[in-house]
Amino acid sequence: MKVGAIIPAAGRGTRIGEAVPKQFLELQGKPLLHHTLQVFSVCEVIDYVVLVMPQADVDESGDEWLHGYDVVRKVVAGGPQRQDSVYNGFQALEESTEIAVVHDGVRPFTTAEMIKETVEAAEQHGAAITAIPVSDTVKQVVEGFVERTVPRGGLWRVQTPQAFQCGLLQKAFAKAREDSYYGTDEGGLVEYLGKQVKIVSGSELNIKITRKEDLILGESLLCLGSQSRKRGR
Repeated sequence: MKVGAIIPAAGRGTRIGEAVPKQFLELQGKPLLHHTLQVFSVCEVIDYVVLVMPQADVDESGDEWLHGYDVVRKVVAGGPQRQDSVYNGFQALEESTEIAVVHDGVRPFTTAEMIKETVEAAEQHGAAITAIPVSDTVKQVVEGFVERTVPRGGLWRVQTPQAFQCGLLQKAFAKAREDSYYGTDEGGLVEYLGKQVKIVSGSELNIKITRKEDLILGESLLCLGSQSRKRGR
């Protein structure tokens, strides 16, 4: 079974308030994207990665990313929105690929085991996404005032990696494009198609770097990981 991963890193990261796109911001002297690719490089179920970047970065540094990591097979340009970028990456997968994994380029703390479990679930069920149960109280707010408290039973916070049988994801993309529908993740496109999506347990540590505070937390997580590896020697 051939498994290809699509790593979208084509966003501009406006919420983080930096001139540099967030995927190129550094943790311990290395870009966020480097840390993400390191995990995929050591994951036994991943055959190759398609990296999706802004066109300007493909032109400027695409070859460096392509030749700097054995696991990266192609570097392609993104689109206007995340869904367009993932679609471009999906179109670049090798024809013999059976499972497509989608993972945020700025989510560097996933694990090889989490990726493997998601791929296995997709192989069995067609589509699988990582998620964690909502533990905080959730409020619906209208014009700055609480409208109601939303029951949190059955609510999950969705993460990546997400994995799909390629034929199913192709149908989901086709339906979304036909209807001009934009979801917030690829699991949502499969839902829109009317198909079930299997949940795989994610992790509170599998954070997405979207704010300055996340960078601080990310540095701490890397430091803890380094200390754990040193103690294990």
